[in-house]
Amino acid sequence: MEIRVLRYFVEMAREGSMTRAAERLHITQPTMSKQLHELEDELGQKLFTRSNYSVRLTDAGLLLLRRAQDILDMADKTQAEFRAYDAGMGGVVSVGSPESDSFKYFARAVKRVQSRCPRIRFDVLSGDSVHVTDRLDRGLLDFAAVMDRVDENKYNFLELPAFDSWGLFMRRDSPLAKKKHLTLDDLFGVPLIVSSQCLVQDFPRWFGDRLERLNIVATYNLFYNGAVMVREGLGCAVSYDKLAHTGSGSGLCYREIEGLNRSQMFIIWKKHQLFSPAAEMLLEELKSEFGKTASQENE
Repeated sequence: MEIRVLRYFVEMAREGSMTRAAERLHITQPTMSKQLHELEDELGQKLFTRSNYSVRLTDAGLLLLRRAQDILDMADKTQAEFRAYDAGMGGVVSVGSPESDSFKYFARAVKRVQSRCPRIRFDVLSGDSVHVTDRLDRGLLDFAAVMDRVDENKYNFLELPAFDSWGLFMRRDSPLAKKKHLTLDDLFGVPLIVSSQCLVQDFPRWFGDRLERLNIVATYNLFYNGAVMVREGLGCAVSYDKLAHTGSGSGLCYREIEGLNRSQMFIIWKKHQLFSPAAEMLLEELKSEFGKTASQENE
């Protein structure tokens, strides 16, 4: 399989049209069609079907789409790393992180590195811990930020010196806004908006066999949309503090939920990982700021 042809395939899948995809890639439609049919012959599977107006992926095509995106991400990352050797101290460092105010410590380290080497670019992928560690494991990220839990058999890590508290974002006209603090019992009978990961990992631990009594009206992946749903009156959102503006004019307020452990952020990377010069520079900056890793390969 050629990288170029995989790019054709991914673009066609995104556009849902071979003609539009060819236009975006600045190639002719017959050229794209020929290359994709040759890809089908190479794989021995039909990847798509065509109608008068669109292209539809087969099950084999959907599988290739998932694989192709990873292959292209890895190819782009590798090219960027090798360009850095020719361009002096430059390159791209890729980081995955959940949404948290604690990420500011990582951002400050990035800023210090960029002040010395402006040619370094940092690509940040936002997602929950499951998403970012999956991409880290597949070599698509240099570093990942996770909350609370670290698999010390797989990763080296640094602790960031901050904690996030769990609480409830709500409209200022919510009855719960009259309270200074909340308990888990206050959440029963309230329409709740929660992150998908929190619903699976944290809620069963917090509520046990009372979980089914909660009124979960919506879930979110990234909190911005969760805050929008709160402002529009859909419900109240369980999340870390500081993720949404609650000052004058926001219409929102936040109340901490008492009795829950605060969450700490860790920066992790794979054991025995080989870094580009740019990523190595960031790692040294992180180590100098936050101390030695709790897990060291060479000890």
